[in-house]
Amino acid sequence: MKKLIVRVFLLSVFLLPLISCSSEEQPLTVFLVRHGEKVDASKDPELSEAGQERATLLAEMLKDAGIEYIHSSDYIRTRNTAAPTAAALGLEVALYNPRDLPALAKKLREIGGRHLVVGHSNTTPVMAELLGGAPGGEINEANEYDRLYIVTRAGDGSVQSMLLRFGRKYIPE
Repeated sequence: MKKLIVRVFLLSVFLLPLISCSSEEQPLTVFLVRHGEKVDASKDPELSEAGQERATLLAEMLKDAGIEYIHSSDYIRTRNTAAPTAAALGLEVALYNPRDLPALAKKLREIGGRHLVVGHSNTTPVMAELLGGAPGGEINEANEYDRLYIVTRAGDGSVQSMLLRFGRKYIPE
């Protein structure tokens, strides 16, 4: 039942920008997530079992979202978070520089369409804001992995954003 509610909700978010779209600008929908849980705090760790489960759940949630492009920073944990969705949809994962988020935001706005962007605790809220969405509060670096931002930009330039939670719930300590 929860999956059905989430799907209906997400479909309404996708269709709203298309209804108000002018021919001057391409509509844009961007799904933004932080990578899944990692095995340790090293520089470039693998995903833990919980992180792999979260990545698989993300792919299941987004399989009918019409995603056309997938973007990941060049770290094992982000690439592995994006991989199940890419495999399910038959898409390649394009790498981006997490130190140049304005360039990625500009690129997304220029090409329009539906995108999944996998980033980090310090880049995901910033990316949401660069796209015109609400960044939400700071992500807890230690154990908050359940945010799913959806930012939509209609053809007239108006922006809507929302923050959902998915998978094992983050509980502040």
